[in-house]
Amino acid sequence: MKTIALIGAGYWGKNILRNLYEMGLLHSVCETNPQLVKDFKQRFPDAEYVNSVEEILRNPAIKAVAIATPAITHYAIVKQALMADKDVFVEKPLALTVKEGEELAVLAKSRKKILMVGHILQYHPAVIKLKEMINKGELGRIRYIYSNRLNIGKLRTEENILWSFAPHDISVILMLLGEEPITVSSFGGDYLSPGINDVTLTTMTFKNGAKAHIFVSWLHPYKEQKLIVVGSKAMAVFDDVSKEKLFLYPHTIEWKEGKIPVAQKAEYKVIAFESGEPLRLELEHFAGCIQERCQPKTDAVEGLAVLKVLEESEKYLMRKQPGCDTVKSDFFVHPTACVDEGAVIGNGTSIWHFSHILKGSRLGKNCKIGQNVVIGPHAVIGNNCKIQNNVSIYEGVTLEDGVFCGPSCVFTNVFNPRSEIPRMKELKETLVKHGASIGANATIICGHTLGRYCFIGAGAVVTKDVPDYALIYGNPAKINGWMCECGVKLNFKKNKAACASCGKKYALGKQGVRRI
Repeated sequence: MKTIALIGAGYWGKNILRNLYEMGLLHSVCETNPQLVKDFKQRFPDAEYVNSVEEILRNPAIKAVAIATPAITHYAIVKQALMADKDVFVEKPLALTVKEGEELAVLAKSRKKILMVGHILQYHPAVIKLKEMINKGELGRIRYIYSNRLNIGKLRTEENILWSFAPHDISVILMLLGEEPITVSSFGGDYLSPGINDVTLTTMTFKNGAKAHIFVSWLHPYKEQKLIVVGSKAMAVFDDVSKEKLFLYPHTIEWKEGKIPVAQKAEYKVIAFESGEPLRLELEHFAGCIQERCQPKTDAVEGLAVLKVLEESEKYLMRKQPGCDTVKSDFFVHPTACVDEGAVIGNGTSIWHFSHILKGSRLGKNCKIGQNVVIGPHAVIGNNCKIQNNVSIYEGVTLEDGVFCGPSCVFTNVFNPRSEIPRMKELKETLVKHGASIGANATIICGHTLGRYCFIGAGAVVTKDVPDYALIYGNPAKINGWMCECGVKLNFKKNKAACASCGKKYALGKQGVRRI
């Protein structure tokens, strides 16, 4: 039955599209590239094609979504989908921080929805066979695992090699060993774009005594994808580039005179395993979990374990990388970002690629400022705010604590601008109160106040004040409901509501909503 929609049909998404279509499960495709859509309509004519995530999520015929958009969008789209009561398959990584991943895991559990992460190697028949061999003791005690994921191919400037290549190998290594590491360290180099690692080497140690390392690079003369498992009885190699894929080397180590190790080499064996396309098997597993309402092998818990390793590796890279501004201050500024003299930055705040904080601006503690963000001059940002990519917050705009600004949302500060007429003395101030969320591509017309914990839908155009807890969307934006402080829509009966997720209680009156 066609009940799954695909969001993002680009570099990897097109492969998901093909498989879902062949499986008879594809209902709709959300893709904004018109040339891709034109091609897909010819090859996959039975699917519906839209360019709006909201249109997908509003459709009651769609029960689940597969998300294959850039990693930086995963958290926001997964959250939207779960809130719309859709089961979710999301390509790696689950999110870009452990905190975001934990929030998504809790949300999926509270709404009884399937949340599966696309760690495809766990569904590779050769890797499944390798795990079976380890469980049977054919390799003996596992002492060391290492992987090389190397290529010269698609180079990225929006994310480093660690987040692009390493999640697959981290996922497999944690699965094979059956535990999370107790220590993580990482080293790398940025040779093409400042601050974007092209090569990283991550090492892990485990409680059971095993060690592992992961070497990833997109500056390699040829493609290599190998995972080597060294055990006390034998060694195994998973080579995803070769035809045979899985090899067993029954080498042993003997101790001459009790103290000198001597390698005893033996001929390798090619290990047979069941055939199958890993992506097809992965999507079949997702479809089965939807049907049976059971937890996926790579669920949110597994995705979180991988995120923890990635986050620890990233912290280590930042701590060791030359030019990283973490020694002289208690906040982080990416080498490509610019902070003007006179700007005040709170402890724990991170400012990412190509962002600019202008003079006189004040940022609170523990804020996360995404890529290509401009703040100021003289803008005020509270504590624990999150400002996603491509947002400009001009003079006259104040964000209180805990405000979320979605990607490419817009603030204005002059009501009737003209290029030929200076109007900086006519600024109209905008205040966004504690806990408010502003969706992607929303526009906030200056001179208004957005109330506490209000929720501005993606693409909304706000032309007047917004009450506390209000859910508004549209152009011009209008009130379409009320939201809990945790971000779940409230259902009022006789002017009273209790949040279905967190249990907080609210009353609805002539003045709007208040918490009780």
